[in-house]
Amino acid sequence: MAMDAGEIIRLIQEGIPDAEIRIEDLRGDGDHYAAYVYAEAFRGRTRVQQHQMVYSALQGRMGGELHALALQTGTPEQAP
Repeated sequence: MAMDAGEIIRLIQEGIPDAEIRIEDLRGDGDHYAAYVYAEAFRGRTRVQQHQMVYSALQGRMGGELHALALQTGTPEQAP
C-alpha cells in the first residue's frame, strides 16, 4: 500500500518539529518519493545522522508502506 506525501510530511514534522520539508512524488505512484528536509536540529550532525533522524521520524515505515525515499538534508541555510 502506498503512502501519501502528506503523511510523510506529518511524520517528519512530528519527529523534527523545526523542519522545512518538501516532498516530490518521483513516479506519480505514491511509492517513490524524494524528501528535502532542512532543520536547525541537523546542525553539527553528519549527513548519515541527519538521515537517521528522518528515518526514525518515519517510525519504521521505510521498506513497508514507504518503498523508496531519496533524501536530501541540511541546515536551513543550505536549503535551495
